[in-house]
Amino acid sequence: MTTSPGVEAPHQPRGLGALLAIGGVAGLIASAELTHDKFELLKNPDFIPNCNISAILNCTSVMKSDQAGVFGFPNPLIGLMFFPILITLGVLLMARVDFPEWVWVGLQAGAVFGAGFVTWLQYQTIYNIGALCPWCMVVWVAVIPIFLYVTARNLRAWFPGNRAAEFLRDWHALVLILWYVAIATAIVFHFFI
Repeated sequence: MTTSPGVEAPHQPRGLGALLAIGGVAGLIASAELTHDKFELLKNPDFIPNCNISAILNCTSVMKSDQAGVFGFPNPLIGLMFFPILITLGVLLMARVDFPEWVWVGLQAGAVFGAGFVTWLQYQTIYNIGALCPWCMVVWVAVIPIFLYVTARNLRAWFPGNRAAEFLRDWHALVLILWYVAIATAIVFHFFI
């Protein structure tokens, strides 16, 4: 593996590979379901997706919103494009394939975009749309740890000894739990209290 001067090349983490593969599969399944349901809804406005569980857990409300196609096409198509890449990279990491640093840079850029986009979507669905899409929440649950652990790996590799890298190394599980708790708290306070 080639690294830039001053960049420590850590071993390729198999655990991160498993996370990318499992998160990628979960995200791909959710994206495929959402894409199918969106196209069915476009063909038949009376179509009721299987994820319409209640007034709060209601995919139709989310899919019919402007936020569901913010780039001019259904958001789940983004997942259909990118989750297979995560699955592939995850399997390669589990096979101990060494990636050049440009792959990690691309993965970091994708993880930042993914985390930013799902955070924006979380806010939109909770506070503006007023409904939650269960399949979308599967994507949220998958993207957050991918962002966290890719970032932790890259901070350790690119900035060894950095305080943020050390903090994430020591407290990664707490950060992940608190992130999920913050989202759950927002949902509970907005919809149930």
